[in-house]
Amino acid sequence: MSDWRTLQSELATTGYVAADDLAMALHLALVLGRPLLLEGAAGVGKTEVARVLAQLRGTRLIRLQCYEGLDASHAIYEWNYQRQLLAIRAAAEGGVTGPGVEARIFSEDYLMARPLLQALREERAPVLLIDEIDRADEEFEAFLLEILSDYQISIPELGTITARTRPHVILTANGTRDLSDALRRRCLYAWVDYPDRRTELAILAARHPGIEAALAGQIVGFVQALRREELEKKPGVAEMLDFAAALAGLGINDLAADPVALQATLVTLLKTQADRAAVPTEVAQRLAGKAA
Repeated sequence: MSDWRTLQSELATTGYVAADDLAMALHLALVLGRPLLLEGAAGVGKTEVARVLAQLRGTRLIRLQCYEGLDASHAIYEWNYQRQLLAIRAAAEGGVTGPGVEARIFSEDYLMARPLLQALREERAPVLLIDEIDRADEEFEAFLLEILSDYQISIPELGTITARTRPHVILTANGTRDLSDALRRRCLYAWVDYPDRRTELAILAARHPGIEAALAGQIVGFVQALRREELEKKPGVAEMLDFAAALAGLGINDLAADPVALQATLVTLLKTQADRAAVPTEVAQRLAGKAA
């Protein structure tokens, strides 16, 4: 990938239309070997960046989904305790005890690698996606900093495991909590916003090339108008693509032509009962009338 414009074009071939600042940030992260932190609302395509990057690089995507209470045993490694107990029992029945048994059960054969350890052990640099880091506890975030600094993990029973190749690290955050300054300093940064009309039309054309231009304009106009309504969860790009697929599947060529069908397809865009109640048929028709 010689420059950021080339990368931007290559992303587009996969159907991902990246804004200039995002393409530049991703390019620099690859060139400098730095983690890239992507922030933005849910549904704007942050996670998809990691998927398409792995596709372009022809490498493995390893995903760590963060959540409250995430700890090292689920993120890095844990021992297969059931197999260890069976091995201890079998050794005891065979009259074998002592340090030899301990050394055997704390070997690679009984180690269960989780995403962070898997990423360090790949022969070809993988894309490591640390998804929704702001959902994890601050304690885990601090622990993650050590790994991102040295790209190595210490396992008391086995020693220090250093990355065979440095993974391409992408972190995403939705604003659930503030991230530490220490984490931000270690990462390059990009804010991923909802696409403008031109960009969203390009995304729709790339993913659903069979949709006619007039209907595509209505779809994008309708979804972008819907995002301006007072909603709990605004529809993202993925929801817009589902909406387009639903309309195409139903053979709808004009959003204003069939109010009942349009209202039914809102299941692809509105994901809470409060949001469904906030967009009754008359509101949907008003938005559809202005969408062209």
